[in-house]
Amino acid sequence: MKKHNFSAGPSILPRVALENAAKAVLDFDGIGLSLLEISHRTKDFEAVNDEAESLFRELLQVPDNYKIIFLGGGASTQFFEVPYNLLEHKAGYINTGVWAKKAIKEAKNFGEVEVIASSEDRNFSYIPKGYTIPTDLDYLHITTNNTIYGTEYHGDIDSPVTLVADMSSDILSRPVDVTKYGLIYGGAQKNMGPAGVTFVIVREDILGKVSRPLPSMVDYRNHIANKSMFNTPPVYAIYVMRETLKWLKSIGGVPEVQKRNQAKAALLYGEIDRNPLFKGTAAVEDRSLMNVCFVMADGYEDLAPEFLKFATEQGMVGVKGHRLVGGFRASIYNAMPIESVQALVDCMRQFAEQHAR
Repeated sequence: MKKHNFSAGPSILPRVALENAAKAVLDFDGIGLSLLEISHRTKDFEAVNDEAESLFRELLQVPDNYKIIFLGGGASTQFFEVPYNLLEHKAGYINTGVWAKKAIKEAKNFGEVEVIASSEDRNFSYIPKGYTIPTDLDYLHITTNNTIYGTEYHGDIDSPVTLVADMSSDILSRPVDVTKYGLIYGGAQKNMGPAGVTFVIVREDILGKVSRPLPSMVDYRNHIANKSMFNTPPVYAIYVMRETLKWLKSIGGVPEVQKRNQAKAALLYGEIDRNPLFKGTAAVEDRSLMNVCFVMADGYEDLAPEFLKFATEQGMVGVKGHRLVGGFRASIYNAMPIESVQALVDCMRQFAEQHAR
Protein backbone atom coordinates (compact mmCIF):
# COMPACT_ATOMS: atom_id res chain seq x y z
CA MET A 1 0.00 0.00 0.00
CA LYS A 2 1.25 3.47 -0.86
CA LYS A 3 1.89 5.64 2.16
CA HIS A 4 0.95 9.33 2.12
CA ASN A 5 3.15 11.23 4.58
CA PHE A 6 1.28 14.14 6.19
CA SER A 7 3.64 14.34 9.18
CA ALA A 8 4.21 17.81 10.64
CA GLY A 9 7.95 17.35 10.97
CA PRO A 10 10.33 15.80 10.35
CA SER A 11 8.31 15.67 7.18
CA ILE A 12 8.18 14.45 3.63
CA LEU A 13 11.23 15.08 1.43
CA PRO A 14 11.64 14.91 -2.35
CA ARG A 15 12.30 11.36 -3.50
CA VAL A 16 15.37 12.38 -5.48
CA ALA A 17 16.90 13.97 -2.38
CA LEU A 18 16.40 10.76 -0.40
CA GLU A 19 17.86 8.61 -3.16
CA ASN A 20 20.96 10.76 -3.53
CA ALA A 21 21.43 10.96 0.22
CA ALA A 22 21.16 7.19 0.53
CA LYS A 23 23.88 6.73 -2.07
CA ALA A 24 26.11 9.28 -0.37
CA VAL A 25 25.97 7.33 2.89
CA LEU A 26 27.76 4.46 1.16
CA ASP A 27 29.94 6.40 -1.28
CA PHE A 28 30.03 10.18 -1.40
CA ASP A 29 30.58 11.45 -4.95
CA GLY A 30 32.62 8.39 -5.86
CA ILE A 31 35.47 9.11 -3.43
CA GLY A 32 35.19 5.70 -1.79
CA LEU A 33 34.14 7.08 1.58
CA SER A 34 30.79 7.67 3.22
CA LEU A 35 29.49 11.20 3.61
CA LEU A 36 29.15 10.33 7.30
CA GLU A 37 32.87 9.75 7.77
CA ILE A 38 34.59 12.52 5.83
CA SER A 39 35.95 15.68 7.43
CA HIS A 40 33.84 18.78 7.13
CA ARG A 41 37.08 20.58 6.30
CA THR A 42 37.58 18.72 3.04
CA LYS A 43 37.08 20.53 -0.24
CA ASP A 44 34.42 17.96 -1.10
CA PHE A 45 32.15 18.95 1.76
CA GLU A 46 33.00 22.64 1.58
CA ALA A 47 31.62 22.53 -1.96
CA VAL A 48 28.38 21.03 -0.64
CA ASN A 49 28.06 23.69 2.03
CA ASP A 50 28.81 26.48 -0.44
CA GLU A 51 26.29 25.20 -2.97
CA ALA A 52 23.59 24.84 -0.32
CA GLU A 53 24.11 28.46 0.71
CA SER A 54 24.19 29.65 -2.90
CA LEU A 55 20.98 27.81 -3.80
CA PHE A 56 19.19 29.09 -0.72
CA ARG A 57 20.26 32.65 -1.50
CA GLU A 58 19.12 32.30 -5.13
CA LEU A 59 15.77 30.67 -4.40
CA LEU A 60 14.78 33.16 -1.71
CA GLN A 61 16.48 36.11 -3.47
CA VAL A 62 18.54 36.99 -0.40
CA PRO A 63 20.43 40.29 -0.91
CA ASP A 64 24.21 40.44 -0.58
CA ASN A 65 24.12 42.42 2.67
CA TYR A 66 22.50 39.44 4.41
CA LYS A 67 24.54 36.50 5.62
CA ILE A 68 23.33 32.89 5.67
CA ILE A 69 24.59 30.43 8.25
CA PHE A 70 23.72 26.81 9.00
CA LEU A 71 23.71 25.79 12.66
CA GLY A 72 22.72 22.95 14.96
CA GLY A 73 20.31 23.11 17.86
CA GLY A 74 17.02 23.59 16.03
CA ALA A 75 14.81 26.66 15.97
CA SER A 76 14.27 26.26 19.72
CA THR A 77 17.89 27.23 20.29
CA GLN A 78 17.27 30.37 18.25
CA PHE A 79 14.58 31.34 20.76
CA PHE A 80 17.41 32.39 23.08
CA GLU A 81 20.15 33.11 20.55
CA VAL A 82 18.07 35.84 18.91
CA PRO A 83 17.58 37.89 22.10
CA TYR A 84 21.12 37.08 23.23
CA ASN A 85 22.39 38.84 20.08
CA LEU A 86 19.73 41.50 19.60
CA LEU A 87 17.89 42.38 22.81
CA GLU A 88 19.41 45.31 24.68
CA HIS A 89 16.36 47.09 26.15
CA LYS A 90 12.99 45.83 24.95
CA ALA A 91 11.66 43.43 22.33
CA GLY A 92 8.15 42.94 20.99
CA TYR A 93 6.55 39.60 20.23
CA ILE A 94 3.34 38.56 18.49
CA ASN A 95 1.91 35.55 20.31
CA THR A 96 0.34 33.19 17.78
CA GLY A 97 0.89 29.82 19.40
CA VAL A 98 3.09 27.38 21.25
CA TRP A 99 6.34 28.22 19.47
CA ALA A 100 5.81 31.97 19.83
CA LYS A 101 5.13 31.47 23.55
CA LYS A 102 8.35 29.52 23.94
CA ALA A 103 10.28 32.25 22.14
CA ILE A 104 8.71 34.83 24.46
CA LYS A 105 9.69 32.81 27.53
CA GLU A 106 13.33 32.60 26.43
CA ALA A 107 13.58 36.28 25.51
CA LYS A 108 12.48 37.34 28.97
CA ASN A 109 15.84 36.08 30.26
CA PHE A 110 17.61 38.92 28.41
CA GLY A 111 15.48 42.01 28.78
CA GLU A 112 12.01 43.47 28.75
CA VAL A 113 9.52 41.72 26.49
CA GLU A 114 6.23 43.23 25.39
CA VAL A 115 3.56 41.03 23.84
CA ILE A 116 2.24 43.41 21.21
CA ALA A 117 -0.69 41.22 20.14
CA SER A 118 -2.00 37.72 20.79
CA SER A 119 -4.56 35.29 19.43
CA GLU A 120 -4.62 33.19 22.58
CA ASP A 121 -8.13 34.42 23.38
CA ARG A 122 -9.50 32.15 20.62
CA ASN A 123 -7.06 29.28 21.01
CA PHE A 124 -4.67 30.75 18.43
CA SER A 125 -7.16 30.22 15.60
CA TYR A 126 -6.30 33.49 13.82
CA ILE A 127 -3.45 35.92 13.10
CA PRO A 128 -3.74 39.17 15.13
CA LYS A 129 -4.29 42.35 13.12
CA GLY A 130 -4.74 46.05 13.71
CA TYR A 131 -2.09 46.44 16.40
CA THR A 132 0.43 49.25 16.70
CA ILE A 133 4.14 48.43 16.72
CA PRO A 134 6.05 50.61 19.21
CA THR A 135 9.07 52.33 17.73
CA ASP A 136 11.23 51.89 20.84
CA LEU A 137 11.66 48.12 20.36
CA ASP A 138 15.01 46.54 19.60
CA TYR A 139 13.09 44.18 17.34
CA LEU A 140 9.67 42.65 16.70
CA HIS A 141 9.39 38.86 16.52
CA ILE A 142 6.75 36.92 14.60
CA THR A 143 6.15 33.24 13.83
CA THR A 144 5.02 33.16 10.23
CA ASN A 145 3.35 29.73 10.25
CA ASN A 146 1.87 27.87 13.18
CA THR A 147 2.14 24.13 12.74
CA ILE A 148 -0.04 23.23 15.70
CA TYR A 149 -2.98 25.56 15.09
CA GLY A 150 -2.85 25.85 11.30
CA THR A 151 -2.58 29.62 10.87
CA GLU A 152 -0.16 31.56 8.68
CA TYR A 153 0.87 35.04 7.64
CA HIS A 154 0.20 35.28 3.91
CA GLY A 155 2.46 38.24 3.27
CA ASP A 156 5.33 40.23 4.73
CA ILE A 157 4.28 42.79 7.32
CA ASP A 158 5.65 46.32 7.49
CA SER A 159 7.52 47.09 10.70
CA PRO A 160 9.13 50.36 11.84
CA VAL A 161 11.65 48.34 13.85
CA THR A 162 13.88 45.36 13.01
CA LEU A 163 11.64 42.43 12.12
CA VAL A 164 12.64 38.92 13.20
CA ALA A 165 10.75 35.88 11.91
CA ASP A 166 10.67 32.21 12.77
CA MET A 167 9.92 30.68 9.36
CA SER A 168 10.55 27.08 10.33
CA SER A 169 7.45 25.66 8.70
CA ASP A 170 6.80 27.85 5.65
CA ILE A 171 10.24 28.85 4.42
CA LEU A 172 10.50 28.60 0.62
CA SER A 173 6.78 27.88 0.28
CA ARG A 174 6.06 31.39 -1.00
CA PRO A 175 8.08 34.41 -2.13
CA VAL A 176 9.42 36.55 0.73
CA ASP A 177 10.75 40.10 0.63
CA VAL A 178 13.84 39.45 2.71
CA THR A 179 14.61 43.18 2.90
CA LYS A 180 11.65 43.64 5.25
CA TYR A 181 13.39 41.47 7.86
CA GLY A 182 16.50 41.89 9.94
CA LEU A 183 16.73 38.19 10.73
CA ILE A 184 14.93 35.05 9.57
CA TYR A 185 15.53 31.66 11.13
CA GLY A 186 14.06 28.18 11.22
CA GLY A 187 14.54 24.47 11.51
CA ALA A 188 14.99 22.80 8.14
CA GLN A 189 12.83 19.76 8.78
CA LYS A 190 9.70 20.92 6.98
CA ASN A 191 10.58 22.35 3.56
CA MET A 192 14.37 22.37 3.39
CA GLY A 193 15.73 19.07 4.63
CA PRO A 194 15.90 16.70 7.59
CA ALA A 195 16.06 17.48 11.29
CA GLY A 196 19.49 18.54 12.48
CA VAL A 197 20.24 21.77 10.64
CA THR A 198 18.93 25.26 11.34
CA PHE A 199 19.20 28.22 8.98
CA VAL A 200 19.74 31.85 9.97
CA ILE A 201 19.53 34.73 7.49
CA VAL A 202 20.74 37.93 9.11
CA ARG A 203 21.50 41.47 8.00
CA GLU A 204 24.97 42.10 9.32
CA ASP A 205 24.44 45.67 10.47
CA ILE A 206 22.07 44.62 13.29
CA LEU A 207 24.76 42.55 15.02
CA GLY A 208 27.23 43.70 17.65
CA LYS A 209 24.88 46.22 19.24
CA VAL A 210 24.26 44.58 22.63
CA SER A 211 26.45 45.37 25.64
CA ARG A 212 26.47 41.88 27.15
CA PRO A 213 29.38 39.53 26.47
CA LEU A 214 28.39 36.77 24.07
CA PRO A 215 29.55 33.17 24.43
CA SER A 216 31.52 32.20 21.34
CA MET A 217 29.03 29.63 20.11
CA VAL A 218 26.09 32.02 20.48
CA ASP A 219 27.64 34.96 18.64
CA TYR A 220 26.34 34.89 15.06
CA ARG A 221 29.42 36.80 13.92
CA ASN A 222 31.69 33.85 14.68
CA HIS A 223 29.61 31.55 12.49
CA ILE A 224 29.47 34.12 9.71
CA ALA A 225 33.24 34.59 9.76
CA ASN A 226 33.77 30.84 9.55
CA LYS A 227 31.10 30.15 6.88
CA SER A 228 29.03 27.91 9.19
CA MET A 229 32.12 25.94 10.21
CA PHE A 230 33.02 27.55 13.50
CA ASN A 231 32.48 24.07 14.89
CA THR A 232 31.61 20.79 13.16
CA PRO A 233 28.39 21.43 11.23
CA PRO A 234 25.55 18.90 10.76
CA VAL A 235 27.19 17.49 7.65
CA TYR A 236 24.57 14.96 6.58
CA ALA A 237 21.65 17.30 7.17
CA ILE A 238 23.32 20.01 5.09
CA TYR A 239 23.89 17.54 2.26
CA VAL A 240 20.23 16.49 2.22
CA MET A 241 19.25 20.16 2.38
CA ARG A 242 21.38 20.86 -0.67
CA GLU A 243 19.67 18.05 -2.56
CA THR A 244 16.26 19.39 -1.55
CA LEU A 245 17.16 22.88 -2.73
CA LYS A 246 18.41 21.47 -6.03
CA TRP A 247 15.05 19.74 -6.47
CA LEU A 248 13.18 22.94 -5.70
CA LYS A 249 15.18 24.85 -8.29
CA SER A 250 14.61 22.10 -10.87
CA ILE A 251 10.81 22.36 -10.65
CA GLY A 252 10.78 26.13 -11.12
CA GLY A 253 11.70 27.48 -7.70
CA VAL A 254 9.54 29.27 -5.17
CA PRO A 255 6.97 30.76 -7.60
CA GLU A 256 6.18 27.30 -8.97
CA VAL A 257 6.00 25.60 -5.60
CA GLN A 258 3.73 28.38 -4.32
CA LYS A 259 1.27 27.56 -7.12
CA ARG A 260 1.42 23.89 -6.16
CA ASN A 261 0.92 24.67 -2.49
CA GLN A 262 -2.07 26.88 -3.23
CA ALA A 263 -3.64 24.15 -5.35
CA LYS A 264 -3.12 21.51 -2.67
CA ALA A 265 -4.55 23.71 0.06
CA ALA A 266 -7.55 24.70 -2.06
CA LEU A 267 -8.32 21.05 -2.74
CA LEU A 268 -8.18 20.01 0.90
CA TYR A 269 -9.89 23.06 2.41
CA GLY A 270 -12.56 22.76 -0.27
CA GLU A 271 -13.35 19.25 0.90
CA ILE A 272 -13.37 20.28 4.57
CA ASP A 273 -15.86 23.03 3.80
CA ARG A 274 -18.00 20.79 1.60
CA ASN A 275 -18.00 17.59 3.62
CA PRO A 276 -20.74 17.44 6.30
CA LEU A 277 -18.55 15.38 8.64
CA PHE A 278 -15.67 17.86 9.01
CA LYS A 279 -14.96 21.50 9.82
CA GLY A 280 -11.86 23.65 9.89
CA THR A 281 -10.42 25.14 13.07
CA ALA A 282 -8.60 28.24 11.78
CA ALA A 283 -10.06 31.55 10.60
CA VAL A 284 -10.60 31.22 6.86
CA GLU A 285 -8.47 34.25 5.96
CA ASP A 286 -5.56 32.94 8.04
CA ARG A 287 -5.61 29.29 7.08
CA SER A 288 -2.17 27.83 6.67
CA LEU A 289 -1.09 26.48 3.29
CA MET A 290 1.31 24.17 5.13
CA ASN A 291 -0.68 22.67 8.02
CA VAL A 292 -4.36 22.01 7.47
CA CYS A 293 -6.16 21.52 10.79
CA PHE A 294 -9.72 20.19 11.03
CA VAL A 295 -12.05 18.33 13.38
CA MET A 296 -15.28 16.37 13.14
CA ALA A 297 -18.31 18.55 12.59
CA ASP A 298 -20.90 19.13 15.30
CA GLY A 299 -22.81 15.94 15.95
CA TYR A 300 -20.07 13.70 14.55
CA GLU A 301 -17.45 14.11 17.28
CA ASP A 302 -17.80 10.48 18.30
CA LEU A 303 -16.53 9.37 14.89
CA ALA A 304 -13.06 10.88 15.30
CA PRO A 305 -11.29 7.67 16.42
CA GLU A 306 -13.03 5.70 13.69
CA PHE A 307 -11.99 8.16 10.98
CA LEU A 308 -8.39 8.13 12.17
CA LYS A 309 -8.40 4.33 11.98
CA PHE A 310 -10.02 4.41 8.55
CA ALA A 311 -7.56 6.97 7.22
CA THR A 312 -4.61 5.03 8.59
CA GLU A 313 -5.84 1.89 6.90
CA GLN A 314 -5.98 3.83 3.62
CA GLY A 315 -2.29 4.75 3.93
CA MET A 316 -2.60 8.21 5.47
CA VAL A 317 0.32 8.80 7.86
CA GLY A 318 0.63 11.57 10.45
CA VAL A 319 -2.92 12.97 10.23
CA LYS A 320 -3.67 12.91 13.94
CA GLY A 321 -4.03 16.46 15.26
CA HIS A 322 -1.83 17.93 17.94
CA ARG A 323 -3.08 17.26 21.44
CA LEU A 324 -3.68 20.98 22.03
CA VAL A 325 -6.12 21.18 19.14
CA GLY A 326 -7.33 17.62 18.69
CA GLY A 327 -8.92 16.32 15.54
CA PHE A 328 -6.70 16.06 12.51
CA ARG A 329 -3.79 17.81 10.86
CA ALA A 330 -2.55 17.28 7.33
CA SER A 331 0.83 18.88 6.71
CA ILE A 332 1.22 19.53 2.99
CA TYR A 333 4.74 20.90 2.69
CA ASN A 334 6.56 21.59 -0.56
CA ALA A 335 7.48 17.97 -1.33
CA MET A 336 3.92 16.68 -0.81
CA PRO A 337 2.43 15.76 -4.22
CA ILE A 338 -1.13 16.81 -4.96
CA GLU A 339 -1.91 13.14 -5.60
CA SER A 340 -1.49 12.46 -1.88
CA VAL A 341 -3.81 15.32 -1.01
CA GLN A 342 -6.36 13.89 -3.44
CA ALA A 343 -6.00 10.51 -1.72
CA LEU A 344 -6.87 12.10 1.62
CA VAL A 345 -9.83 13.92 0.08
CA ASP A 346 -11.07 10.64 -1.41
CA CYS A 347 -10.70 9.03 2.01
CA MET A 348 -12.79 11.78 3.62
CA ARG A 349 -15.48 11.41 0.95
CA GLN A 350 -15.64 7.66 1.36
CA PHE A 351 -15.97 8.02 5.11
CA ALA A 352 -18.76 10.57 4.73
CA GLU A 353 -20.65 8.27 2.37
CA GLN A 354 -20.59 5.61 5.03
CA HIS A 355 -21.43 7.75 8.06
CA ALA A 356 -23.29 10.93 7.06
CA ARG A 357 -26.55 11.16 8.96
